[in-house]
Amino acid sequence: MKDTLLFPKNFSRSIRMITLALLALSLAVCAQAQTLTKLYDFCSKTNGQFCSDGGSPGGNLAQGTNGNIYGTTLFGGTYGSGIVYRMSTAGVMTVVYNFCAVPCLGGSYPNPGLVLGRDGNFYGTTEEGGVYGQGTVFKLTPAGALTTLHSFDGTDGSGNGAQALIQAANGNFYGTTFGGGNSDQGTVFEITPSGTFTTLYRFCANSGCPDGSGPNGLMQAVDGNFYGNHFRRGRK
Repeated sequence: MKDTLLFPKNFSRSIRMITLALLALSLAVCAQAQTLTKLYDFCSKTNGQFCSDGGSPGGNLAQGTNGNIYGTTLFGGTYGSGIVYRMSTAGVMTVVYNFCAVPCLGGSYPNPGLVLGRDGNFYGTTEEGGVYGQGTVFKLTPAGALTTLHSFDGTDGSGNGAQALIQAANGNFYGTTFGGGNSDQGTVFEITPSGTFTTLYRFCANSGCPDGSGPNGLMQAVDGNFYGNHFRRGRK
């Protein structure tokens, strides 16, 4: 039984025009009005087949050390497989990296969101591509140089449905995958900035999935532990 609605893959991959907006909220306790400023309309440029400036942006934005905002789009770009973009706070948009079409060792279809590492680089995941076609974990410099840190192989998770990474107090990155693992019900993983990958937990190890399945992201609490929720309930 599912906790939320899941659209089929062919639906989610329709190109949609989404506006990135900056919502400036007054700090006054009894503010009567707020000001919303539209910064950019995606899918405003095409190369004849794809939105060359990206389509379907989403997930976490990350502000780089240079003050610009970085994010991902699931589709569009030169090959239609998504981009990483840089946006100034004045609305000047630049495509920083084009993910390649499948099959692609560098990864395709970036999952929503990036995280800024303490080293000033950005970290994220892709749904597909990599050595095994199951998605990747990548590092990207602010200038757009991409390094594939890990290729999911299915047993250690699958990039499809992975959520934005978090960097923990120990400096390593942690994340979840929606599928993959021994029962294809998702995993929790750890990866170092240099790419050493460890699967920490595989969901649904026992009959009926008493631990749930389809994990949906993590946070690190002040007690040092990680907390999260899952998409699917366990089965009786």
